[in-house]
Amino acid sequence: MMTDKTEQTQVSFIQRLFSSSDPFRPAPGSMIISYIFLGLWSFVVLFPLYWVVVTAFKLPIDVNVGPRFLPYGDYEPSTHAWNYLLAESGNLVTRPYINTMTVAIWSSIFALIIGAAASYALNRFTYRPKIGLIMTFLACILLAILLIVVAKLHWIIAVVLALSIYFLLAFTIGRRFERSMGNDDIAFWIISQRMLPPVAVIIPIYVLFQRLGLLNTHAALIITYTAVNIPLVIWFMRDYFSGIPIELEESAFIDGANRYQTLIKIVLPLSVPGLVATFLIVLVFAWNEYVLALFLSGADTQTMPLLVAAQNATRGPQWWNISVLVMLMVAPIIILAIILERFIARGLLIGAVKG
Repeated sequence: MMTDKTEQTQVSFIQRLFSSSDPFRPAPGSMIISYIFLGLWSFVVLFPLYWVVVTAFKLPIDVNVGPRFLPYGDYEPSTHAWNYLLAESGNLVTRPYINTMTVAIWSSIFALIIGAAASYALNRFTYRPKIGLIMTFLACILLAILLIVVAKLHWIIAVVLALSIYFLLAFTIGRRFERSMGNDDIAFWIISQRMLPPVAVIIPIYVLFQRLGLLNTHAALIITYTAVNIPLVIWFMRDYFSGIPIELEESAFIDGANRYQTLIKIVLPLSVPGLVATFLIVLVFAWNEYVLALFLSGADTQTMPLLVAAQNATRGPQWWNISVLVMLMVAPIIILAIILERFIARGLLIGAVKG
């Protein structure tokens, strides 16, 4: 009898632990399991950051002898790496840091402006470009390249000739093309450009900027980063603009506002959370870009990711210097994310419950 009562008590306890009378409140057992998984995941996410911080205050000998976790217990903290990078090395860190800030901020601003305008247009207007005309245009571009490379024509003559052929074909046989693309097709084509790895296009980009005399300049990095990040802005902001009721704009039109007044006074104020969240995401991508900067920059325009990679010298990785540089790179992004947290949360969640 005592055994049966004990088993019933245990079953009843387990049922109460994993059952809840309120459908909007999880059961105590589910909450315990959730907190355990959240704690483990937080450890996985935060421990690398902790390891970077403690390594930044270690001497080289403390790093090389093996893992030491606790300051003042396992080792004595030192500012050796900080003094070397920020004081003794001159502008070793200052110039790449300024270059990174300049390129990342300006490219993110340009990408946000162009991408937000394009995403708004894809939401509010209907486009039906004909596939035949698109292929004809691409064929004319290929013709212009062949005329420049093979026939040795001046590029202005080749471009004018190719455009003339395109417009002639467009106004004659172009009307017979029937198949066309929709807004969703255009949006997917744009984001598909981001799927292409940078290594696949870096050589043509390098040759382009070499011919234009823009290698080792901020302009080359800003233009390239902007072009690379525009698809991300369009994809994020297109979903955000679709969550803004079009009836608000229609009401403004009825009251006499034009398209630009509606955009500035109604759409943009409502889009601030999405713009802020998208700007921060694009800024992180530009801030951490390595491959494009490796080919397009030089000593005067070196960015922080290149400086971090340069610490892997012939003597092996200098983890103490790498940790200091990583902290300097991560700190502004973390501070900016904390300051803009309320905008980021609203911007990332918009559209999540759309049907």
